[in-house]
Amino acid sequence: MAITMGTPGADGLSEAVGVLREWQYDGAPMQLHPGDLGWFWRFSAEATAAAVRTWSRDGRILAIGLLDGPELLRLTTAPDARRDEELARQLADDVTEPERGVLGAGTASVEVPRSALVHDLLVEGGWDAGEPWTPLRRDLTEPVQDPGVRIEVIGPERAHVRTAVQRASFDGSTFTDEHWHAMAAGLPYADARCLVAHDDLGNAVAAVTVWSAGPGKPGLVEPMGVHRNHRGHGYGRAITVAAAAALQELGSSSAVVYTPSANVGAVATYRSAGFQRRQEMRDLCRAA
Repeated sequence: MAITMGTPGADGLSEAVGVLREWQYDGAPMQLHPGDLGWFWRFSAEATAAAVRTWSRDGRILAIGLLDGPELLRLTTAPDARRDEELARQLADDVTEPERGVLGAGTASVEVPRSALVHDLLVEGGWDAGEPWTPLRRDLTEPVQDPGVRIEVIGPERAHVRTAVQRASFDGSTFTDEHWHAMAAGLPYADARCLVAHDDLGNAVAAVTVWSAGPGKPGLVEPMGVHRNHRGHGYGRAITVAAAAALQELGSSSAVVYTPSANVGAVATYRSAGFQRRQEMRDLCRAA
């Protein structure tokens, strides 16, 4: 059977999310997570569907990609299809040739597990390594310590608190209350939580969203931020510990996160919260 590429449509996102959940396991390379789709869902289900690509053979999805912007494809495959030559060649052709409808001409990046054959084919085709990213993981089989600050679980009536901290944590953030409600209405958010940390005066000082992939599977921390007016007081560590505890309550076996290696402060924060560094990873980039 030939491999076919498709875009699921909003009504087909549930299958893509379900497949991504199945593909998560401890020890897997850092890869596209259902929480990545969940975070993108803030732009609406329709926008998320338009950004997703699936590759299938004989009715089975073998690879899923998320266009996390017009020049970045985040791609992963079924664990047993990492070295499938037919799939790898199809993926390489589809992401390289603009007329295929994945990435346009010019500058582009692909995030794909290094162990996947398509990674090798893209390198052979002239794609170069991009900036380094540091994945980190925390095992959740042991109890998680108290974060030491008051943690609020955010519901719809308090969405404005979560979005305000996000905008105060990331320059240029456009995360609005409407975005939060769209995200919370998405399928992946059924296994997710938004948390906000408060200081002794009641100020909202840090926030995080965590995404479970189901019991016994790694959960994702995405995103985490500390209010720019409250940095340097350990709130990043506190909200990250709270994130680990929330994922543990959701049944996750571990918590994973990744950040640019150049962001040494973020790496240090995650490590202080009990996360261990894993092998550095790099996107593959094509120059204009």
